[in-house]
Amino acid sequence: MHKRLFRFLLVIFTFTALISFAKISAVQANSLHQQPTLSLPTVTSSPMGTIAEVNGDQDQINVRAGPGVDYPTVGILTARQRVPARGRSPGGDWVQIVYPGVPGGLAWVYAYLVRIEGELSIVEPPPTPTPHVTPTIDPTLAAQYVIEIGPQRLPTFTPPQPLVMPTFPVAAQGQGTGNLPIGFIIVGLAVVGLFGLMISLLRGR
Repeated sequence: MHKRLFRFLLVIFTFTALISFAKISAVQANSLHQQPTLSLPTVTSSPMGTIAEVNGDQDQINVRAGPGVDYPTVGILTARQRVPARGRSPGGDWVQIVYPGVPGGLAWVYAYLVRIEGELSIVEPPPTPTPHVTPTIDPTLAAQYVIEIGPQRLPTFTPPQPLVMPTFPVAAQGQGTGNLPIGFIIVGLAVVGLFGLMISLLRGR
């Protein structure tokens, strides 16, 4: 009895699942057929105008606040970097470029380090920066620290007193009695001693 009930419920469950799957597939198919076809607009970038490209043989170049080395450096550009260009200096040696992050958004690069694509007009450069003030020394103040050394008398040289070397008397050589040298006396005594020794040996016989 339980087996038949289990089989009946399994059949009903399978049938219900098939019907649900068929409905879902039909809904997805209808949604695919009902998608509208719209033409999406293509995003196109606006032309940048005249371009300045850094030469490939330069690792990096300086970007300055004005057309000249008297102006401070505000940044750098790397090799093959491309930036919009706005004009040239009156002599043509410097090119004005768009460089965000600096006052006015414009800066300058040396013209011989970039390649220009397009035409450039002459623009007036910004005013030359004020040169740094060179510090000066107040002569009155400096004179207070000047020490004048007058002529000085050199010390006189006094020769030292002569060195007195002490002398010692030479000890007289030992002498014997009278005018005989002491060596002769010693030899004589040795001969007498030997003679006495020989006499003693002869008497002992």
